[in-house]
Amino acid sequence: MSVPRYWREIPRRSRLEAAKCKDCGAVVYPPRCRCAKCGSVEFEAYRLPETGTLVTYTIVRNPPKWFEKASPYIIGLVKLEDGTTIMSQITDIEPEEVKAGIPVEAVLRKVMEDGDSGIIEYAIKFRPRL
Repeated sequence: MSVPRYWREIPRRSRLEAAKCKDCGAVVYPPRCRCAKCGSVEFEAYRLPETGTLVTYTIVRNPPKWFEKASPYIIGLVKLEDGTTIMSQITDIEPEEVKAGIPVEAVLRKVMEDGDSGIIEYAIKFRPRL
């Protein structure tokens, strides 16, 4: 990925931003071209809440290429305070300690590096809320 393209995409990568249908009010995350509820193509930016509850999860022990060093890691469904459900990596907790129903909050964490001198990519993950 080129450096200019990476920087252009930062708002989408560094905050929980969804699309809200102007016709029916449905919240779409990640943003799409067409509303699944009413078919509209008219959206506005919508900032999602950064706290919610872990609904369910799985522990990835056989990761895809480039994520071997992170194994094992947790992927979960998080129901945000506004009712939107999103999939995200769960961080700052050991796989043996995670359980459905825990309160979580969004944090910005490193995802990967493009080689030793490449761009470090960050994304939103969720951690247990104290």
